[in-house]
Amino acid sequence: MTNRRGGTLPTLALLAVTAAWGSTFFLIKDLLTEISVLDFLSVRFAIAAAALFLVAPRSIRRLSRADLRAGVLLGLVYGVAQVLQTYGLERTSASVSGFVTGMYVVATPLFAALLLRERIGRSVWVAVGIATLGLAVLSLQGFSVSSGVAIIFASALLYALHIVGLSQWSDPANAVGLSVVQMAVIATVCTLVSAPNGIDTPETGGGWVSLLYMALVAGALALLAQTWAQAHLSSTRAAIIMTMEPVWAAFFAVLFGGETLTGRMLVGGALVLTAMYLVELSPRRKVEGEVTHLTV
Repeated sequence: MTNRRGGTLPTLALLAVTAAWGSTFFLIKDLLTEISVLDFLSVRFAIAAAALFLVAPRSIRRLSRADLRAGVLLGLVYGVAQVLQTYGLERTSASVSGFVTGMYVVATPLFAALLLRERIGRSVWVAVGIATLGLAVLSLQGFSVSSGVAIIFASALLYALHIVGLSQWSDPANAVGLSVVQMAVIATVCTLVSAPNGIDTPETGGGWVSLLYMALVAGALALLAQTWAQAHLSSTRAAIIMTMEPVWAAFFAVLFGGETLTGRMLVGGALVLTAMYLVELSPRRKVEGEVTHLTV
């Protein structure tokens, strides 16, 4: 297990991951006119899993049994979170769902403190609060409580658990193999949910281009980069950096999606950037010996 002292390269890698995720929002909007959300998840993650395995087929053999168990558990948690978020989206507005999903930024340090006895400094809690406010400004235009909100909140808790687990169990040496196992399990979960009604694929060339980009760049490559980056970052730092996803989504929506830049985007984005800046400047006092490690 490596020492989570952070660093510029892991932070930049995780920022690149959030940019890849954020770039998919306006693409998904068009793609979902061709296939259902569950079919999209199934095909996307199946392609991503196949690509990772073909690139590094021997990486799984280098994993220990503990690594394999960790990869399966992380994949199950993330896959179920994806399915829950999808069902929740059908029952609430996109703006509210974006904010509620972002609550992983609050849940992550709570889980880290409870499960790992990780010491969370005051400046980090301030950054969590600022990031939450930034998400609210970016996402919320009124708030209605529905069954969808509860389902999406459950998915946010699972995303937080995934972030905590990944920071504990990932290592530069096992990042590729762990990514392959996770993606295979995520694809299996999504396919099991989607398969009973049949699985459709895109009908147009443009739809396939979008799907392949989301599978290979925002899927396989992004998970690999996230797994590697979290081998060097604490879970709370990673969660705050990952709140950049809606900021990137707004940026790409304005740049390529035809949306208009608004004051809400500027203020919300500035708050999220402030939170990330704060947490990167906060003292890195956590020592590996002070943290309880999760075992599987």
